[in-house]
Order: sequence, then C-alpha cells, then structure tokens
Amino acid sequence: MNAPQEIVLIRQHLIDPEVCIRCNTCEETCPIDAITHDGRNYVVDAARCNSCNECIAPCPTGSIDHWRTVARQDAYSLENQFSWDSLPEQQEIPEGSMAPVPPVAADGADASVPLQVNATVALTSAHAPWSAAHPYLNLYTPRKPVTATVAGNLRLTAASVQSDIRHIVLDFGQQFFPVLEGQSIGILPPGTDAAGKPHFPRMYSVASPRDGERPGYNNLSLTVKRVLEDHAGKPVRGVGSNFLCDLQKGDQVAVIGPFGNNFLMPNHPGSNLLMICTGTGSAPMRAMTEQRRRQVSAGQMSDARLMLFFGARQPDELPYFGPLARLPANFLDKHFAFSRVPGEPRTHVQDRIRAAGAQVVQLLRADTCVYICGLKGMEAGVLEALHEVCQAVGLDWPALHAAMIAEGRFHVETY
Repeated sequence: MNAPQEIVLIRQHLIDPEVCIRCNTCEETCPIDAITHDGRNYVVDAARCNSCNECIAPCPTGSIDHWRTVARQDAYSLENQFSWDSLPEQQEIPEGSMAPVPPVAADGADASVPLQVNATVALTSAHAPWSAAHPYLNLYTPRKPVTATVAGNLRLTAASVQSDIRHIVLDFGQQFFPVLEGQSIGILPPGTDAAGKPHFPRMYSVASPRDGERPGYNNLSLTVKRVLEDHAGKPVRGVGSNFLCDLQKGDQVAVIGPFGNNFLMPNHPGSNLLMICTGTGSAPMRAMTEQRRRQVSAGQMSDARLMLFFGARQPDELPYFGPLARLPANFLDKHFAFSRVPGEPRTHVQDRIRAAGAQVVQLLRADTCVYICGLKGMEAGVLEALHEVCQAVGLDWPALHAAMIAEGRFHVETY
C-alpha cells in the first residue's frame, strides 16, 4: 500500500477585495514589492511574500489581514486574485502526511516562522498617541453601506483658478456614524466601471471634529478636489471626486467606514501638534485644529502649541485660507508655502520648515505629535528638512524619529 502523499502547506497572504478601498498603502509599505494591483484589485504574490507583516498595521480597513492555508503547489496565482470580487473560503486540506513549512525570506533563506492559522499578528508599525480616543472602525461595508444626506457643498478655492476644491458636509441623521479627527470614510460612487462592475470605494479624510461640522449634530465634512487630469497631466475625469463635487444639497451618498486607527490626535491637553500638509491633505489638519479651538473656547486646554506648514500653488488655491488667516497667532503658528506665485521664487513646505528651524526643533524636543498629509513624494523633502534643522543644533534626528514612531507621535498619510 502506498504511503500517503506529503502535502507542503503555506499560509498564503491575501487581500479582501470587498473591503479594500484601493488606497495603495499596502503596496507602498511592502519592502519587497510583493504587492501589486491592476485597475481593480490589489494582490499579493505568494512567490515573493515573506510574511514580514509590514503592510498589516498601515492598512486603514483591515482588508490586508487575511490568510488561507493552501498546498504550496495550489497557491492562488496573481491571475486568480485579479479576477476575484470576494475572497475564497478556506479549502479543506486532504488528509495525509502534512508538512507545514515556514515562508521564505526575500533573500531565499528560511524565515523560521511556523505555520499558524488565525495567529495574532504582532504590530510594530506606527500607532496612535497614547492618549488618543478609541476609534470605531468598519461599521459599514460595501455590502451594507450607510446613507448620508448632503447638507452643504461649498467651493473653497477662487472661481478664477482651475483647482476646484470643495467643502462637503454629509448628515447621517439618526444613524450611528462616530468619527475622530484623522479618520477617513469611503464613498461608493454610483454606476459601474468599464468592466460592468460597481465602482470600488474612494477614501476621503474627515475634515471636521468629532462632535460634527456643526457641534452637536450628526454630520461630518470632507475636503474634495475635483480631478480633471492624472499625475502626467493627461485629461481624466475622477469618478469619486466629480461625483462628490457635483452633489447638491439634499442628495444622498452611500458611505462605508469609518477607517483609520493610527492617524489620530492626542487627547492629552499638554500635547503639541506639528502639522505639515499640501492641498486636500489639509482635511485632517482642519479637523484637529478645530477640535483644539473648541477645546480652548471651552477652557479645556493648557498652553499646548499648534504649528502648521501648509503648501499650495498660490493663495487662491489653498483650502481654508481665509479662516486660517483669521486664527490668532498665539493659537496657531502658521507657515504658508506657495510654489506658483508670479514674480516670486517657488517655495515648498520643507523650505518653510528650514526657515522656522528653531521653533520646529523646540517643538520636537517637547511633547509633540507630528502629522504629515499630502501628495506622494512630499514626505522625502519634509524628512530631509527635519533632519537638517535637528542636525544644526546637534539633535539626533534618526534616533528621535524612530522614538516618535514607536511612541505613536509621528504619522504620515500621502495619496
């Protein structure tokens, strides 16, 4: 009688296409380029993935945290994963002699991680500040969204400029939808894509404080830029942004979420905030600033400092420029950077950070949380500037940066 066939098992990492909001965080985070995407799904290459789990914590939805035990020769291919609308169920493994094997490290060495189905993953990436409020997550999904009503749609940028950025207020009525500053929501645009499938969700940061755009009301606001061209300058009409920017008061929107448990502000009244943003990356900064303003008005804050570096091409394209300019300097230390003002040199947020180096270092030495939000690529320049201002006074930026991440005091979101 033949001996039972030995089956070599692997614990294959998969991404749930029903929950994924296609924010690209996982692909950017993966250190070995095991994650890729097409026009619809994000997928994990089983031949490359080494189960390092670096992509788990940054994912705002939890869609990245899924695994299936499969025979190695039957691992789901990229083509399989690109075709999915939902994850496959865990398949039964044929009885016999099973030989679980650890995943293979990127260099081909044995990663020495035993097979553990439903194992708890240790999260070592950035987390929320210790005093942050506990967020609600994933209350509503694409299969069961919540319906919000548009309570307002205001253009923030001047009519004379092409950049159309909107402040959109969504009301949830009597429905339960709590959010914190720094969280995001997903919008389900109506209709279908070129393949005839429903549009996948688009994620937007909340721009209002936890008690609502209007205090005491069950609503929130978003900061949305109408997308009319891609990063290469070619004409393209953004599905989610144009849907939102065209909404009228009284229209209804399908919403999922909330998402995000890392990019949260501290509740400790002594914590300073150093905020660095460009364009619609101002949304979470507006939420945090307004929350602090309301706390100060209620006599709930100490002498904690707020510093903001905000970049745009010109003043007319900077969201919330008017309201920000009216905030007193003793409440918010503002530094604007404009890169397309005629007759003036191009200035970016990192230039303003260098110019205000002494004040920045003073904050970095104290109980301060740093938040960076904006277009992809801005992080490198900001980190370089922070390194330089610290180096100028003998402060070890690499060590400080690592400590701030470990303590939940350094956060980056780019798009």
